[in-house]
Amino acid sequence: MTNNIKPDLVLNSDGSLYHINLLPGDVAETIILVGDPGRVELVASFFDSIELRKHNREIQTITGKYKGKRISVMSSGMGPDNIEILVNELDALFNIDLVSKQEKSNSTQLNLIRIGTSGALQSDIPVVESFLVSEYGMGLDGLAYFYKKADEVINHNLTNGFIDELKWDTNLPKPYAIKASDLLLEKVGMDWRKGITLTAPGFYAPQGRELRLEVVDSTIIDRASNYSYDGLKVTNFEMETSALYVLSAMLGHNALTVCDIIANRITGEFDPDYKKSMKMLVGKVLDRVIKLA
Repeated sequence: MTNNIKPDLVLNSDGSLYHINLLPGDVAETIILVGDPGRVELVASFFDSIELRKHNREIQTITGKYKGKRISVMSSGMGPDNIEILVNELDALFNIDLVSKQEKSNSTQLNLIRIGTSGALQSDIPVVESFLVSEYGMGLDGLAYFYKKADEVINHNLTNGFIDELKWDTNLPKPYAIKASDLLLEKVGMDWRKGITLTAPGFYAPQGRELRLEVVDSTIIDRASNYSYDGLKVTNFEMETSALYVLSAMLGHNALTVCDIIANRITGEFDPDYKKSMKMLVGKVLDRVIKLA
């Protein structure tokens, strides 16, 4: 394809992409995504060598090599809106000629592996050295429906079943379900527990938390935790997975989220020493990622 992209592709004065501040060649085709910019250094501490460091806003990027494989790690910040910017601009970095602003005839497929923290929604999920793979993301953010192609990649059976079972409030954004990359599920997440991850557009009310403001529906967690699809339960809450999955699926990239479960919303448990388990998870993911083609 050689579609003209028009002026919607915004570049900086040096030709780099506007938000991520990166040029072609700056990042590898396998990219570890983390929410916290401080966690970028944790991932990079495993690298044998580092070739590039760049930073713009909350997006920090380090590219290097781990056991001979070129890998990049980037921070996204929190929320599906930040993921939407990041994935679109990463795709443009590889699949759009930034000079002519035309789509390249041969597309590059990226491997996007998110490593995050999350709160469990099943009482039998432990909070110490507990790693969970999001086989499906269930977006409560509504982002997918702004894209025409989303209808082609959404799992409508899971989406409609969730909406019907929970008697979803039509005043809230319409949920959408999207599956992780089968390749990454097999190669990276093969032996970790899998589930359906709820992606919320916020940390407080969208996840049933109250400070001074009352939530519309305080029963979502209880009702969602009782829902299952094809043998999978709704296992956890976080804020990025559904956006990562739906954009990656539409653009032809592989995506997977692996979370360190540091809290359990059902039992009230919390792991105050989760940085230790996060470091363990990073090492395990990197050792699996280097086996990707």
